Amino acid sequence: VRTLDYNKIIKILDETEDKYVFEKVNIIPSGDDLKEKLIKYVNYNEMSRKAVLGLDIYKYSSFPEFEQSLIPCLFKLLFQETINLCFENHKFFFQKYTKKEIEQNFISTGDGGYVIFDIPIHALIFACNFALVLRTHNAFHFYPKLRKIIGGISLRFAITYDTIYYFDKSHYGRAIINNARILNKDNLNRCIIDQNTYTWFTTNIDGIENLQILNIYEIANIYDFQNSYDYSILETHTDAFFGTTASRDKGIINSDV
Repeated sequence: VRTLDYNKIIKILDETEDKYVFEKVNIIPSGDDLKEKLIKYVNYNEMSRKAVLGLDIYKYSSFPEFEQSLIPCLFKLLFQETINLCFENHKFFFQKYTKKEIEQNFISTGDGGYVIFDIPIHALIFACNFALVLRTHNAFHFYPKLRKIIGGISLRFAITYDTIYYFDKSHYGRAIINNARILNKDNLNRCIIDQNTYTWFTTNIDGIENLQILNIYEIANIYDFQNSYDYSILETHTDAFFGTTASRDKGIINSDV
C-alpha cells in the first residue's frame, strides 16, 4: 500500500507557497504549480488496488446500554476466531498474511469495521468464515452465556475493490469510502459487492457464481496467485471450501448475485 508522508507534503507546500498570505486585495491564486508537484508526489495512477471487507452490526444503537457495552468485546472475539479459522482451514489462500497483520489492517468503527486484503477472494472467504462463527454464536455454541446476555446479532457485509493508501497511521481511499456508503444504504443484511469486485470474479473465474463448481486447483490457477504463492501447500493441506474435485455436498454449495 502506497504511503503518503505528511512531512513530505508539508515540504512541497512550503517550497511552493507561503503559509499565510494577507494582501490589501485578496486574489485567488491559480495553484497550477502546486497541483503539478502534488500530482507527481501522490502518483495516484500507481496506487494499488486492495479488497476491503466491511462488517457492520445491524441496529447496534438499538441494543440496551449494558448490552451495547459488551458488543465490542464480542465482535473482537468473533473476529479473532474468524482469523483462526482462516489460517486453519484455508492455508493456501492466507499464506501471505500473518494473524497480526490482519488485526493491524482492521479499521474499527465501534459497531464493526473494515478489513483490508489483497484481492476480493480473500475478503469473501473471510466473510464466509465470519458468518460461520456468527451463526455458531447465535446458536448458543460459542460463549453461550454471553449469547444469552447480549442476545442474537446480525451483520451486513460489503466487499469493495479499489485504491487504498496509507497516511498518518491509518488507511484511506476509494475502497473504504465506497464500502462505507454501501453499508450505510443497506438495510437487508446482505453481502453487497461493488462493480470492481464483480468484474474481478468475472475476469478470473467467469463469475462469482462459479465458486460452487470449481475445485481448489482451478481456484489456485487465478493469475494473482501464480507469481509468488507456494503451491506445495495444496498437496499437504486441504481447504474447507474447495476440494480437489468439485462437489455440491460441502463447501460453497450455492452462490447467487
